[in-house]
Amino acid sequence: MKRYLFIVLGLVVLGFVFAMQPVRKRSQRKKTQAVQQDKRVYLVHADKLYYDQYRNDGAQVLVGRVHFRHVGANLYCDSAHFYEQTNSFEAFGHVKMQQGDTLRLTSDYAYYDGNDQLAQARHNVVLKHRRTTLYTDSLDYDRLYSFGNFFEGGKLVDGKSTLTSDWGEYHTDTKIAMFYYDVRLKDDKMFLTTDSLHYDTRTSRAHIIGPSHIDSGSSHIYSENGYYNTRTEESELFGRSVVEDQGRTLVGDSVFHNAKNGTNYAYWNVILTDTVNKTMLTGDYCEYNDSTGYAMATKRAVAVDFSQKDSLFMHADTFKIYTFNNKTDSVYREMHAYNKVRAWRIDVQAVCDSLVYTSQDSCMTMYRDPIVWNQGQQLFGELIKVYMKNNKLDWAHVIGQAFSTEQMPDTVHFNQVSSREMKAFFQDGQMHETQAIDNVQVVYYPVDDSDSTLIGLNYTETPMLKMFLENRKMKRIWMEKPKGTLYPMTQIPPEKYFLPQYAWFDYIRPLSKQDIFNWRGKKAGSELKEQKRRERPRNIKPEQ
Repeated sequence: MKRYLFIVLGLVVLGFVFAMQPVRKRSQRKKTQAVQQDKRVYLVHADKLYYDQYRNDGAQVLVGRVHFRHVGANLYCDSAHFYEQTNSFEAFGHVKMQQGDTLRLTSDYAYYDGNDQLAQARHNVVLKHRRTTLYTDSLDYDRLYSFGNFFEGGKLVDGKSTLTSDWGEYHTDTKIAMFYYDVRLKDDKMFLTTDSLHYDTRTSRAHIIGPSHIDSGSSHIYSENGYYNTRTEESELFGRSVVEDQGRTLVGDSVFHNAKNGTNYAYWNVILTDTVNKTMLTGDYCEYNDSTGYAMATKRAVAVDFSQKDSLFMHADTFKIYTFNNKTDSVYREMHAYNKVRAWRIDVQAVCDSLVYTSQDSCMTMYRDPIVWNQGQQLFGELIKVYMKNNKLDWAHVIGQAFSTEQMPDTVHFNQVSSREMKAFFQDGQMHETQAIDNVQVVYYPVDDSDSTLIGLNYTETPMLKMFLENRKMKRIWMEKPKGTLYPMTQIPPEKYFLPQYAWFDYIRPLSKQDIFNWRGKKAGSELKEQKRRERPRNIKPEQ
């Protein structure tokens, strides 16, 4: 009995399920029909309507305050041809499409396809989306994918920025404009020209694609790939972009430029050129500030001076340039190079730990074991100062443990001068006078003019020495109260060949502009020993 009741109950439930299935299908069909009906274009109002099946391609003719509604949008015009069978219409005169509170499209004429939700607006077209306005003469706006494309010239106004091109697109969902051919973006601070540009109206950020030029104030930018923010005036530039400003040019694989505060940051294969001062900085990282004149280079950094016929190449861990009294008549600059400085020019080479050059007195000061070479001559001391005049070497000053060495043609013998300090004076780049001051010791090899053989070794001590040269050869010499001995070549005492300070650092000398990157320090024990200066006795007062 129980089994029978269970079977009956199951059949009743099963019959109820089958009975409900047509109802569900009918309900789903009604919903589908309702959705389809929602996609129809509805005529809300027209002052006058007439229809002639033989005229106007079978369209209903609507005249006066025409109003359509379609999928959340309202469309208005002066008159229209309504094609109900194809779910479309043509609108004439004061055409306006309004979608919510954020989008409005106006034109003189439009064709609207309700199935594809596509509006083709023509003549005096204006698309206004929030604070962005697009002006053109021909625009196709796709409501399904929320974008419009123009193809007969367009102008996009976004706040203070105006963007124009021959054709392009504007996406109302992402708020991104894509403009192509003869693209121009400008505001009251900059002017950008290119052939391809993507512009984000939300962030006021332009994406540069292809050869582009940006002019802002006194600066000019060339880039083929990068970003520019019209709101912050910041640029992110890639692919050997170039930033120029008042005779200075910055090139790098990546360059970040801020036109508002004048800062520039560049990475990898960077070249900063100053055509006014005829200098150049290179490295894998550089900074430059247009407003303050500050510059810095590091990571395989090189400073190049091309003010002379032959360029001077200098390498250090870091270079920094400071500008004082910038943009005034009393402007001057200081360049600081520190940690393992090596310099090369075809006629002069130098090595030191650090140096400072100031344009105020055109002086370059070399610190900590500085060495300078000129052909067969070598000069070192505790401190070396080199003064320039009209971009040419004027005079040099070696302070503390000054030592000058000249290698003779036989490469075995060396002329040597040792003193507390030395001075060298130049004319047209040629040394014409040298001075050795205080505790002067000299080892000198006179040469027989007839056969260029060495006569002997002249060892001299004097408080003061002056040598006058002409065409790199000694013309005359002057010494104060000299004491010396001339030894024939066969009778030279072994201890007289070299002064106590003698050292020949040919293994350190830079050999080429590529060799400046190869640091070679002095051998252990050959560094200059620090000399303590005698202090003034405490019971003696200084002169007033």
